[in-house]
Amino acid sequence: MKEQLQIDFLPVDSGEKSGDAIAFRYGDFTHRSTFKVVVIDGGTKDSGNRLVEHIQQYFHTNEVDLVICTHPDADHASGLRQVMNQCVVKELWIHKPWDHSEAIRDLFQDGRITGNSLSERLKLAYNYAHELVELAEEKGIDVREPFAGRKTEDGKVNVLGPTVDYYRELIPEFSRSPQQKTTVLENLTRTFNKAINWIQETLHIETLDDSGITSAVNLSSAVILLEFNNKKYLFTGDAGIQSLEKVLEYTKNNYIDISNIEFFQVPHHGSKRNISPAILNAIKCKTAYVSASKDAPKHPAKKVTNALIRRGANVYKTGGQVISYNNNAPRDGWTSLTPIQFFDQVEE
Repeated sequence: MKEQLQIDFLPVDSGEKSGDAIAFRYGDFTHRSTFKVVVIDGGTKDSGNRLVEHIQQYFHTNEVDLVICTHPDADHASGLRQVMNQCVVKELWIHKPWDHSEAIRDLFQDGRITGNSLSERLKLAYNYAHELVELAEEKGIDVREPFAGRKTEDGKVNVLGPTVDYYRELIPEFSRSPQQKTTVLENLTRTFNKAINWIQETLHIETLDDSGITSAVNLSSAVILLEFNNKKYLFTGDAGIQSLEKVLEYTKNNYIDISNIEFFQVPHHGSKRNISPAILNAIKCKTAYVSASKDAPKHPAKKVTNALIRRGANVYKTGGQVISYNNNAPRDGWTSLTPIQFFDQVEE
């Protein structure tokens, strides 16, 4: 059996906003029965349609073995409706915050909230995710939540985070959840419109730090490890420093080595708030991909791409085009990309 792999990042461009739409297949591409197709996030409706077309044209199938929604933000979940409707999907991994209502309802300020009323509020608040679950149930597709420890039957795809307990801690902090009793992340993720200050970096001077804070919904992103042909590939959604630290703790406790991986999806489109030097020191990679709109001035952050380059990675971004990684499976007519170069000046 020939071991082959193709990982494709499709562009999700909506002005300055970015999103994720990823498809990969692994196995022996000679016959449909000897390879698996996995989709991770679908971006917007338009990118979801392009994702379906891409799978049909380049994977030569309309069957998807596994769809994974890393978290319920529209720029990740919305386009998956197109995949669910137009492809033959065998399994869906998606978090269902409403199913955890009974376990967490005491964390909310309104003492009148019942498990059932909280569940209904969360279904409405995260309607894209709820719609995906409803679509799957209508079609008889297995739905499972991607918590740490979940694996595909062949053991190739493994969820490294979040754990159930950490996920339940985060739900009350979701921006569209009812008001909670205490707020851990409150006011920590404000967006400030201010002039950009530029500072100098060199290969020996790093300005990226460990102080970045991202939203609770981002922190809830499923972090996925693909192990194939003795190499490891890590997909992070919009995970943040705190959730990636928990991933490192989980992998250490479960004897999973992610210290040197072949391929790394840079979290949250390369935001400086979602990654740190400590994380990058713990997870070194050869190749890093960023989903970033061609019109997004801050994605990826230059200090993030510099940090990856500083540690020996080649970094690439979508920027309005499909980018592809392969192992033993090049495509005719596709040309090599030029990696992002090191920047002498970065945003403060």
